[in-house]
Amino acid sequence: MKQIVHRIAAVTATLCVATFFVTTLLVELFGSIEAIRQVKSLIVFPGLFILVPAIALTGATGFSLSKQRSGKIVNRKKKRMPFIALGGVFVLIPAAIFLNQWAAEGNFNTQFYLLQATELIAGAVNLTLMTMNIIDGRKLVFKER
Repeated sequence: MKQIVHRIAAVTATLCVATFFVTTLLVELFGSIEAIRQVKSLIVFPGLFILVPAIALTGATGFSLSKQRSGKIVNRKKKRMPFIALGGVFVLIPAAIFLNQWAAEGNFNTQFYLLQATELIAGAVNLTLMTMNIIDGRKLVFKER
């Protein structure tokens, strides 16, 4: 059961980050100011209220599952997790909140776009690391069979 919860939480978190990344890119390239405001708002609520528990659940179940396993694949996944967590807590979540606030106020200035670029870079890194963990997780499942 724990493995199922872990998989669902991991996929949910990864899909959230991917959705935030893609919608941000699309709305910045092709959307109106109002569309940007809307996307920034939706990323914060309900987005973060889905993402944060999904990441926490992924980390908690992954930590619990890793006590029963060892090896290169498990170690690679463990090494990535601090970077995913730190990027999320110290870059992605604060950036989402500030960008939403600034967009709501109409502050589309240099500061907004610098933070937006930082968020996109951190999002791409997190998305890559999360995807790598899913790929390695699938290798573990197939290795068990």
